[in-house]
Amino acid sequence: MFKFILFLEHHLIFTYFLHLIKIYKWDFITYFMTEKIEIVFLGTGSAVPTIRRNHPSIFLRYKDENMLFDCGEGTQRQIRKARLNPCKINRLFITHWHGDHVLGIPGLLQTLALNNYNRELEIYGPKGTKSYIDKIMSLFVNVGKIKFKIHEVSSGKVFENKDFKIEAEQMLHGTECLAYSFIEKDKLRIDKNKLKKLKLGFSPIIQKLKEGNDVMIDGKKIKSKDITYLQKGRKVSIVLDTRENKNIEKLSKNSDLLISESTYFDDEDLAKEHKHMTLKQAVSIAKKSKVKKLILLHISQKYESNEKDFEKEARKLFKNSFLAEDLMKIEI
Repeated sequence: MFKFILFLEHHLIFTYFLHLIKIYKWDFITYFMTEKIEIVFLGTGSAVPTIRRNHPSIFLRYKDENMLFDCGEGTQRQIRKARLNPCKINRLFITHWHGDHVLGIPGLLQTLALNNYNRELEIYGPKGTKSYIDKIMSLFVNVGKIKFKIHEVSSGKVFENKDFKIEAEQMLHGTECLAYSFIEKDKLRIDKNKLKKLKLGFSPIIQKLKEGNDVMIDGKKIKSKDITYLQKGRKVSIVLDTRENKNIEKLSKNSDLLISESTYFDDEDLAKEHKHMTLKQAVSIAKKSKVKKLILLHISQKYESNEKDFEKEARKLFKNSFLAEDLMKIEI
């Protein structure tokens, strides 16, 4: 009987605690902890897929946002292999309309329709995106419709909410082409040690302090600035197909992570001809941009047998460099 009463007491306390959270909209994780930025490399190859490398696609999750950057052929199968739910994707960012970056879109849209996708898919892309999507929708027998909204974007801010923004810059690739940056906003955090001294427990006053408001506790004024600190937001830049250009450095400046194409090893003439970059060019941009970490992808199939040389050479030039692999997952 005593154990039952103890269980009931704990259950009631927990229920009351959840009720308080609902009333005051507390988010204790955001008070003290950093939210994860999860990145999954669904495809890391170039124009011709290989056994090990799918066409390009990158998945980024932050809180309840699930974003896809490009959607090459086979992307939806990679999504399944990565144990991701395609119906949670709410934003699709397209860098450009070369086939290896978009051939997975028709299949993804069909899968969403067949699975009763109940969101509005926000699609962002360069000039011409609306026309291309219209053509995709007219090519196939309709198996169901989903709601989507198309945003044709160029340089500058293309999306923003209270937590982050997405910025874009024009690239040089012989067609309308963009690169994107995910930029988390700076956040006011509560100093746990200072909060502990106040002995507030789970008080709604914490929310007011976090919002930058001063409060009164037992007749004493507590200033928000004395108990909080500003946490710098993180930045992830995604540069897929392009020639070397100044906009890359502008976009990726001070990024925590730069994900960059590196189609060729050292053949600058070939890179220029096909409007791509070499390993050394990508590394040089990372250093000039003062990024913390560089991940290379979009590797030409010609290097499949000696890809280790890519990563080895990159680390000689920039220590915190890595070569992406399909289905590789990282957190920032």
